[in-house]
Amino acid sequence: MEIRGAPGHLPRGRRLYAIGDIHGTLPQLRDLHAQIAEDLRRRPVASAMLIHLGDYVDKGPESRGVVDYLSNGDPIPGLPTLHLMGNHEETMLGALAGDGAAAADWLWGGGRATLDSWGVAPDAPRETWPEAIAPHQRRFLRDLALWHEEGGYLFVHAGIRPGVALEDQSREDLLRIRHDFLNSPRDHGRVVVHGHTAGFMPVVRENRICIDTAAWSGGGLTAVMLEGESLAFLQAK
Repeated sequence: MEIRGAPGHLPRGRRLYAIGDIHGTLPQLRDLHAQIAEDLRRRPVASAMLIHLGDYVDKGPESRGVVDYLSNGDPIPGLPTLHLMGNHEETMLGALAGDGAAAADWLWGGGRATLDSWGVAPDAPRETWPEAIAPHQRRFLRDLALWHEEGGYLFVHAGIRPGVALEDQSREDLLRIRHDFLNSPRDHGRVVVHGHTAGFMPVVRENRICIDTAAWSGGGLTAVMLEGESLAFLQAK
């Protein structure tokens, strides 16, 4: 793990790990958690937390496995964990609630693999879909947070609307924004750590860090470690 300078900062003695879009890649997620646990063992710190940036479901083969795993308590013993909402969870919840447009979007955007992981045929009547999702699984998806702010960082699934105060950001932008945020050189007042827009490698800019590296298509699942004024990346293929 190569530690280098970061565009943001955290208070002394505090370390954060953030993991990008998981998309049903359970073996890679477990591998990455094991790497984080080993890093904590080798380099103890006074206070640490793990943040997942959303998109647990769709595209990959083990969406149900990921939800079951993460909804069963903190995956790394002793490390508090925060789960953020992704656009794929919101679309899935809309589809399960009977929204026809959301259902169509969900199937088009990777929901077929999610239904299959729950043993549901994608062409089954839509009103039968919710029957397969256990109450605790739906509760996990509904209770996901939208953002986390700490030190010089803001953690969110997709990004923010430049020039808009955090409390005035729309849910749509927090979960789905791309070009207006990605192309902005603006100082947002904090470095935004996000996923949602996949690339071959993590992206580090003065105003943002992107850690969606297309895990579901073989790109690897990526975590960023943030401590003080430094960062490092961990990856599981």
